[in-house]
Amino acid sequence: MARVRVRQHVNPLSSKYQQSLSLPDWSQIYSNLSLPLHLDIGCARGRFLLEMAPQHPDINFLGIEIREPLVIEANQLRDEENLTNLHYLFANINNSLEDILNSLPADKIDLVMVQFPDPWFKKKHHKRRVIQSETVEVLAKFLKSGTRIFLQSDIKEVAEEMCDRFLDNPHFNPLKPEIWLTENPIGVMTEREIATLNKGEPVYRTMLVRD
Repeated sequence: MARVRVRQHVNPLSSKYQQSLSLPDWSQIYSNLSLPLHLDIGCARGRFLLEMAPQHPDINFLGIEIREPLVIEANQLRDEENLTNLHYLFANINNSLEDILNSLPADKIDLVMVQFPDPWFKKKHHKRRVIQSETVEVLAKFLKSGTRIFLQSDIKEVAEEMCDRFLDNPHFNPLKPEIWLTENPIGVMTEREIATLNKGEPVYRTMLVRD
């Protein structure tokens, strides 16, 4: 399958991405809805989850992405692999996260991942970043105690800002005393992580927990 060409960044605050969200019947998506659920927010082309899902058939995976052509392509690849524990959802987290979490069995969510989100370097564009205080508040509202939050970026400022926004909320704390991790605890790397490490550049990672 040829790779779909899309814009690298899209503005989540534009009117184009404010439409109402169409949520599926999750019992028709996953073969076993009682399994633990891992969310990947901003999953891009979804290759990371496509590798994770067959390795962990005892976990359901949900990738959420704002660029619809990538979601369509990723679900086609999932179908080709006959993976019944994986789904990709076209959604804008900035305005749909609460609806998504409200529709899912929240007590099954064990891990939420945000990996290499769009950095939006200009200060006036920081409001477009995926992890806002409101995002953290919604996650705190729906996630059960013990749910892990995995954050990583190759941009130190972005990683620190994501981490700080979670730690500013009283419901989240570092999983371990050392906030920054030297190695990836997930076991599978994204394409961006591999490319960054191959260039000899650092990746900033942390694992937090909902208390």
